[in-house]
Amino acid sequence: MNLIKRILRRKVLILGLLAIMFSANAQNKSYIANHTLVASILSQTYSIPASVILAVATIESSGGNGPAAKVLNNHFGMIGKNDIVNKEGHKSRYKQYQNEIESYIDFCKLMTRKRFYNKLKDNDNPMAWIKAISGCGYSEVPEEWEQKVISVLSMVKSQVGKDFLSQRLASIK
Repeated sequence: MNLIKRILRRKVLILGLLAIMFSANAQNKSYIANHTLVASILSQTYSIPASVILAVATIESSGGNGPAAKVLNNHFGMIGKNDIVNKEGHKSRYKQYQNEIESYIDFCKLMTRKRFYNKLKDNDNPMAWIKAISGCGYSEVPEEWEQKVISVLSMVKSQVGKDFLSQRLASIK
């Protein structure tokens, strides 16, 4: 009887984890679809692959549902000043933006100040960018961060394809 209960618990746990994964996946797909245009425009402006911009934003903002994204419009985990004080009187260490586009622009500007930028500018290889960003101290846990971004990167590529800007502009017409 105990064996049957353990097997059932495991199956319920696995089903629960799968449901959470599918929910997060759908949430990320929606986030990517809603931010493809801004990432495409910034890609053209700053010569950073749009897929990298989208993958990093998706991870850092938890698909737009993270507290920093919702409250501070911070979609990249950028550290800085903000005006928000929580119930306990504490301030977040994350930077506050007027809107999410400002957050996207700040991320791209940060990347242009990194040592690797001139070497990777106009390089369409997202893996090279992710490795460089991971290696420059962007994340406190670089190996884990890199794996998360890589997993979202495949979703970004499959969802929006290679030519982001022309695809998005064609859908607007």
